[in-house]
Amino acid sequence: MQESEFTPWLLAAIGRSPTPYHLTVNICDLLTSHGFTRLREAEPWDVKVPGSYVVVRNDSSLVAFTLDGEDPARSGLRMAGAHTDSPALKVQPDPLQVSHACVRMGVEVYGGALLAPWFDRDLSLAGRVSWENSRGGLESSLLDFGRPVAVIPSLAIHLDREANSKRSINRQTDILPILMAAGTKEPVFADILLEQFRRQYPQNDCRAILDHDLFLYDPAGPEQTGLEGEFITGPRLDNQLSCWTMARALIEADGRRNCLIILTDHEEVGSGSPEGAGGTLLDAVLERLFPDPEQRQRVIRRSLLISADNAHAVHPNFADRHDRNHLPLMNHGPVIKINAARRYATTALTAGFFRLLCQRQETGVQEFVMRADLACGSTIGPLTATRTGMQVVDVGVPTLAMHSIREMAGTRDCPAFFLVLREYFALASTDPLWHGWLS
Repeated sequence: MQESEFTPWLLAAIGRSPTPYHLTVNICDLLTSHGFTRLREAEPWDVKVPGSYVVVRNDSSLVAFTLDGEDPARSGLRMAGAHTDSPALKVQPDPLQVSHACVRMGVEVYGGALLAPWFDRDLSLAGRVSWENSRGGLESSLLDFGRPVAVIPSLAIHLDREANSKRSINRQTDILPILMAAGTKEPVFADILLEQFRRQYPQNDCRAILDHDLFLYDPAGPEQTGLEGEFITGPRLDNQLSCWTMARALIEADGRRNCLIILTDHEEVGSGSPEGAGGTLLDAVLERLFPDPEQRQRVIRRSLLISADNAHAVHPNFADRHDRNHLPLMNHGPVIKINAARRYATTALTAGFFRLLCQRQETGVQEFVMRADLACGSTIGPLTATRTGMQVVDVGVPTLAMHSIREMAGTRDCPAFFLVLREYFALASTDPLWHGWLS
């Protein structure tokens, strides 16, 4: 893929992936279309070397790896990780509420969402449903309404004169989307889902929808913007931007060394799930690939994980919210994230490695340090480092409006990060950079 082609491809890929479930199946399909073999955790593995493989858990997390024939206990794994989820509004199990001729949906706030931008915006529904087939069996499928079906209207300024100065948002009462007009018959949400299911899957023998994991999302996909196309805006840039970039970089890396990417769900709510970075997914894959404990520990100690999660670009209207000596700029290259309290797992050694990697692609590299008087977020990096003992560098593309329903990043940063990751996955064991890391 040419550098000029990458950003349009990335925006289209994010637009097709409204939830972690859709993202995971789409990346899995991309990998298998480029020669990766699908493995299933509940079945025996026949891993041949050299080879390329992908494993999916809970439809929302995956591990993909390539083996080139070198002993990973000597050559290590070139690893990268990101998270598949984004802050959103999750539909409650029994969501429908009739009020004043409108049918509203009860929702829960998933993750640290910036709520104000969700108002007065066309919203759609997507996610996963479980259903009963005609034989009484259990199945699951992805669902996507793919069109605007709901809206959360703001209260008019005439009824809230302090809305521009003292507005507060009650998560229980203020953000219920209006789904439809109320009729004479009480609506049943399972019936609404069944109708959409049959529209998407007319050949399936679905008897009833049993349950759902559904999210509201902005159906307007990402766009390239700015007077000269300098920026991208769109939903779920945090952190689908990183997921798609590392998957594409792995596919296009020359030689496909001993590499592994891990994309995990539930980072926005703490990663505490079987498919989250705090769960067993990475451990389970490494144990099956390297069943001997001593060999596995040698592999881990020689490996490096690039933890990729969008970084805070300096906001030109709020520059005082940043440390004055660490002001990441959009379109000036990826950001190394550093925190003394280990909210990021970067060390001087791992940061130095990433700097040299960026130098090879002649791309800028920046640093982010949270203001000492503000709380610092975190990533999958410290969790992975703590669980495995692996060395980690936390990096990301500089982004504005993080955790909004639409975020903003620089057009040039995306292909630059892609080239850096592609270089990383292609590093030979004899390359001075990787050889220096191993020694």
